[in-house]
Amino acid sequence: MAKRNKSNNKKKCLIGPLNGQKRSEKAFRVRHKAACSQMELPLTEHPCNGDEQLYPTKIASFSKGLPHNSLGEVDLQAYNQLIKALKTGNKDHLESIPLGGDVKIANPQAAYVFDLAGTDCHNLDIAVPPSFKSAWAAGEMAELYWQALTRDVSFHEYRTNPLTIEAASELSSFTDFRGPKIGGKVTTGTLFRGITPGDLTGPYISQFLLKNVPYGGTTIIQRYRTTLAGSDHMTSYDQWLKIQNGSTPAAPLFDPTPRYIRNGRDLGEYVHQDFSFQGPLSACLVLLSFGREALDIYNPYLKSETQDGFITFGAPHILDLVTKVARAALEAAWFQKFLVHRRLRPEEFGGRVHNHLMGAASYPINSELLHSQVISKVFSQFRSYLLPMAYPEGCPIHPAYPAGHAAIVGAGATVLKAFFKESFKIPNPVTASWDGLSLLPYSGKPLTIGGELNKLAANISLGRNTAGVHWRSDGIEGLKLGEAVAISILRDYSATYHEKFTGFSFTKFDGTRITIK
Repeated sequence: MAKRNKSNNKKKCLIGPLNGQKRSEKAFRVRHKAACSQMELPLTEHPCNGDEQLYPTKIASFSKGLPHNSLGEVDLQAYNQLIKALKTGNKDHLESIPLGGDVKIANPQAAYVFDLAGTDCHNLDIAVPPSFKSAWAAGEMAELYWQALTRDVSFHEYRTNPLTIEAASELSSFTDFRGPKIGGKVTTGTLFRGITPGDLTGPYISQFLLKNVPYGGTTIIQRYRTTLAGSDHMTSYDQWLKIQNGSTPAAPLFDPTPRYIRNGRDLGEYVHQDFSFQGPLSACLVLLSFGREALDIYNPYLKSETQDGFITFGAPHILDLVTKVARAALEAAWFQKFLVHRRLRPEEFGGRVHNHLMGAASYPINSELLHSQVISKVFSQFRSYLLPMAYPEGCPIHPAYPAGHAAIVGAGATVLKAFFKESFKIPNPVTASWDGLSLLPYSGKPLTIGGELNKLAANISLGRNTAGVHWRSDGIEGLKLGEAVAISILRDYSATYHEKFTGFSFTKFDGTRITIK
């Protein structure tokens, strides 16, 4: 009590519209309102494609890292123990999952995490993925085979290279291929590109993966370590089976010369070595270097005569949010991966294709893929029907759907579109030279912030496909999931600002406008 009296005798220096008690009460109301708004959302059902229940041997379910038989089919007792652990969330059950080798399962407990901002990760939905035997899955797998065969083709050569011309032609023939098209056809100008506004304009690679990145007192030149041409992995069956069982792979073969991203191999290696929010962070730093003219027109400080934004609506604010949403996006992706879909990875599907065509097993694979040109080309080059992988270890030890990289970049790009002017034209645009050793001026259609952020999202998402570790639909739904995460977080934070603010307004990946107040 003596200490309290002594404290009360001190001179009080607090000024402002609210005293301590009123401020505390208002802070509670802000948090309570945000929590109540989330509680009022309708609950999500989370349907799946039914493949796990349809196939008793789990041929359409992710099982890498568990023990498998000689066909690469999972040991059912081990798989059932995995499902038991995921259903219960019991920590002892999770520690008892049988492994087939040295590689551990990637953080399944993240699927149960809670967060304090935005919509709970268990209440965000995504579309049902393609089923194992569908024409949709066949088209996606054919695209992955073609991406593997064309990893070393420069983006500059897409319009003239025989492989990319053939890839575009064959993908056009698939009845349910959902990549971008012009006049109903895949062209060399739409090949392996995204489906959002801006994806088809200008160079394949986004300006935010090419331009120098201001990094405090230095500058990052975006020339990256890549692997040698022709460095493809897991094309022999023995090697493939060992990796499915969790064996440790050989080391990659690196190109001694760092390069600007000029082909699929370079892009695949960028998203192999990057840290979680590297792409969005680099984009944010580039955007901040453009100055006030690039800020969103609704930024409350653009019209102020006496103040400028800093901790709110300035660089620290934007940098904080573009990194903050990354973990929340991964939380949402991990919930879907482990507790809803457990979709097999493309390399696992490639094993099913190989064993089916070699006569070792019979699987319900769509005939469009089995009779495709690309299947024959893969076998002619590698003497197997396995998907040639860009990484020695193949995919990570977590399910495919949705893509974590896509969720992160979808969330980050959404934050950046909320803070910057989407129509702002990128100054001095560039493209990488055919060998990736220099940047060349680009003089085609103007490139805008909005379009190039969408393209950044597509590049990072599709770069994982080029490496062979994800399906196109993994990336599409991952982007949308990340966008939903970012929108929910922006909505919660929009109630915390003191400024006179009309809300965040931007274009979603599907082309519709949204305003968050």
